Amino acid sequence: MQQPIGNYTFIKGIGPFCSGCKAQPGYEIVHARFHPLPSLQAGFGLIERHLQSLGRPIQALCGMELRIPQPLSAQAFAEFNAPYIARLTDWDLPVDGVNPVARTNVAPAVHPPAEPGVYGFSYTLPSQQRGTTFVLSGSAETQRRSDGGEGYEIVSHGDVSPEGLTRKADHVLDTLAARLRELEVGWTDVTTVQVYTVRDIHALLETSLRPAQQSRHGLQWHYARPPVTELEYEMDARGVRQEYIVSGV
Repeated sequence: MQQPIGNYTFIKGIGPFCSGCKAQPGYEIVHARFHPLPSLQAGFGLIERHLQSLGRPIQALCGMELRIPQPLSAQAFAEFNAPYIARLTDWDLPVDGVNPVARTNVAPAVHPPAEPGVYGFSYTLPSQQRGTTFVLSGSAETQRRSDGGEGYEIVSHGDVSPEGLTRKADHVLDTLAARLRELEVGWTDVTTVQVYTVRDIHALLETSLRPAQQSRHGLQWHYARPPVTELEYEMDARGVRQEYIVSGV
């Protein structure tokens, strides 16, 4: 699907976010990170002003990275998402009712914020640079229910043994790899890989996580939990040419 005003294509996901975005020819996706971390509402305003300063429409927004105080129950997560989706709708971002903005949302285990905040965001700019730029939403270890019922189940639910973590990581890697293929890029095009877990991933670096390191940029490990209770492992990735630190005040 396309966000024609924002100049990017995206993979349809679920309500709170799409699965990934890719800049259209003549444009690139740029990544920005806030310092210090602003609240969610303040961050919305800062993003709006930042894009205005660049002469870009708010529809150029294609990625959001959020931080929350602690993981939420499934019901609380849905309640958290409702005003977030409403804000994107107010900005006229959805395309035919589909949310085009990628998102990662995690709960830091050390120095968590007192309230939900915006860690970073991605947007498109006109560009003559060669190469494809893209951003993938965070993905945790969930899959369609194996019994064929509605909803999702957790891969290796409750199993944080080395074997359980391997199954979780393998599932997430497969999910991200499928998204990369749909965007017609690969791991060698990735410039940043981020892992979010409080579990020890050292044993995974030479096994499950090896494919994600093909671009030789390493990976970033955030000591954080996925946004919903009982989930243990999340990852996202992006491939960009420009990254900025933006004032969060």
